[in-house]
Amino acid sequence: MIILLFGLLFSSISMANDSIPVQPRKSWLKRVIDDAYEIIKDFDRTDTNYIESQKYNYTVMLQGTHTYERYTLRSRTGQEITFSPSPTIKLGPYVGWRWYFFGYQIDLNHLHNKTRTEFDLSVYSSMIGLDLFYRKTGSEYRIKSAHIGQSSYTRQLEGIPFSGIQVGISGFNIYYILNHRRFSYPAAFSQSTIQRRSTGSPLVGIGYTHHHIKLDNNRLREVIDQNTNHEVQLDDSFNFNEVNYTDLSFSGGYAYNYVFAYNWLFAASLSAAIGYKKAEGENDDYMRDIFKFKNLNIDGIGRFGIVYNNMRWYAGTSAILHTYNYHKSQFSTNNTFGNFNVYVGYNFGSRHRHHKNKKK
Repeated sequence: MIILLFGLLFSSISMANDSIPVQPRKSWLKRVIDDAYEIIKDFDRTDTNYIESQKYNYTVMLQGTHTYERYTLRSRTGQEITFSPSPTIKLGPYVGWRWYFFGYQIDLNHLHNKTRTEFDLSVYSSMIGLDLFYRKTGSEYRIKSAHIGQSSYTRQLEGIPFSGIQVGISGFNIYYILNHRRFSYPAAFSQSTIQRRSTGSPLVGIGYTHHHIKLDNNRLREVIDQNTNHEVQLDDSFNFNEVNYTDLSFSGGYAYNYVFAYNWLFAASLSAAIGYKKAEGENDDYMRDIFKFKNLNIDGIGRFGIVYNNMRWYAGTSAILHTYNYHKSQFSTNNTFGNFNVYVGYNFGSRHRHHKNKKK
């Protein structure tokens, strides 16, 4: 009798176990994909008391962009010449789907200029931001200022065209927003969210840039002689033809979003970067000694914006400025460039409608 009872008990347990469906184990690839998806979703997880998420999938936008650039060369004796290319004004349409934004702008000032190339791409999520840039400025420079002797020489050289310098710069900046649950970079610079309450966040990041400078120093001396009617002795530090240097930087800063009225936002952020620079120049042995060096310098990045966004329509302005410094006792440079944007856009294609249809 006891044996029979135990047999019935084990039989019932076995039948109960058989009735419970066994969940198949996930493959390692499936687990990796699921974990990666959760990490990506975490990029835009936010505190809804501070940030309102976008309710539309698509956007169209018209944007005008004014670009600015300035390059300053300084010698060991204090001589200084600043060059600036003619400004550009670009206009073009953009289309977007959630994170992704595509567009094309026409340079209205240089429709037939094949020597000038500019590319800028910024990607913003709540947690991480990325700036990519490439620009090659041709020979349309002017002397913005010059301090090479008497003050009268400086005034005579201001605004003089100079075709003997070419500058190229390419690189990226990637940064992490510590308070990304409450602070939104996209609200200020990609309009994919709306900041509802004012708050700020520390920023940390890394960056890499490559700089290329070509200078026709003989042409520079000719321009100075022709426009000052004096023989000016330039420092030997300007006796180079070409310089390449790279910059690896680590940055830290702070950003703040100020909601000064409903649907309105003013954004500002500043970051200082410690840049490790390595350069090589092509010239005689003396100049190689000057330009082959490694050192640390302070660079900076600033972002500013004002935007109105009622979820359906948005409009605003933004500016992004970069400055890079490169110092040695015999020679130094400073490169500042940036974009000023004015835009207006329209969102459409409700995400909620898509979810409702999916439930049905």
